[in-house]
Amino acid sequence: MRPLKLPEYDLRIENEEIFCLVRKKWVVLTPEEWVRQHFLNLLIEHLSYPRGMIKLEHSITYFKNLKRSDITILDRSGNVFMLVECKSFKVKLTQEVVSQVSQYNKVLNANYLAISNGLKHFIWERSESGYKAINEFPAYGSS
Repeated sequence: MRPLKLPEYDLRIENEEIFCLVRKKWVVLTPEEWVRQHFLNLLIEHLSYPRGMIKLEHSITYFKNLKRSDITILDRSGNVFMLVECKSFKVKLTQEVVSQVSQYNKVLNANYLAISNGLKHFIWERSESGYKAINEFPAYGSS
């Protein structure tokens, strides 16, 4: 797998599997999982997001279709604080990816939305007029 523009960490990889920082189990090491685990490391180890408030592949029903958000972060009240969509480093972050996370958010109503392919990251904060792009990830529980 290629280096990402996310902090490196002591990965546990064996037999084409990576040990998940949140699920505490071995999962298949795909390019998307490579990005997801690095992003989780950023959130948990560098931004102090509580591991217990992070859900992975959270099920969402959108127009009677079952979807799964990559990373859903809850606030201490159990509301969705941030929704993150991870893509493989091989995938460009297009309007289609933004639309995907936006569709999920119609159900989840997060304060923050983010997308990442490990090389580029975009984050938006909810405001009175919609969502606005911001340059830094928020401290856990802000807003």
